[in-house]
Amino acid sequence: MRAVVQRVSEAFVEVEGEVVGRIGLGLLVLLGVGQKDTREDAHYLARKIAQLRVFPDEEGKMNLSLKEVGGEVLLVSQFTLYADTRKGNRPSFLQAAPPEMGKRLYEAAIEAFLAQGVHVETGVYGAHMRVHLVNEGPVTLVLDSESLRPR
Repeated sequence: MRAVVQRVSEAFVEVEGEVVGRIGLGLLVLLGVGQKDTREDAHYLARKIAQLRVFPDEEGKMNLSLKEVGGEVLLVSQFTLYADTRKGNRPSFLQAAPPEMGKRLYEAAIEAFLAQGVHVETGVYGAHMRVHLVNEGPVTLVLDSESLRPR
């Protein structure tokens, strides 16, 4: 799984002009699911993201986690994180999980955040979405379960 994680003061996602998910302080997580991913990847990545120390402490040092600041997660599916742009100019998405598998593992990630006591808002899987955010810092991290998790 691949995730682009952005520290935000607020973020929301719209589908067909309607806001379907909104958070205040927290993390916007754009999540891509690959063909080789499993529920273990979803759970690992959710735990890793919830424990990232990317929020400032009283001295302004990035030292606090999402849970420590009472932050929320806005989780948005994004299969384009598995784009292969090495050949030509049109991205290939052959490494992305098929829709049914992607949705199942996206939902596993939601469950994993909730199991840790993290409030999660979401987009709509497979829909065309408009994502709005205020990135604080800016702080943006890219995580990949394949390179992070000991196998």
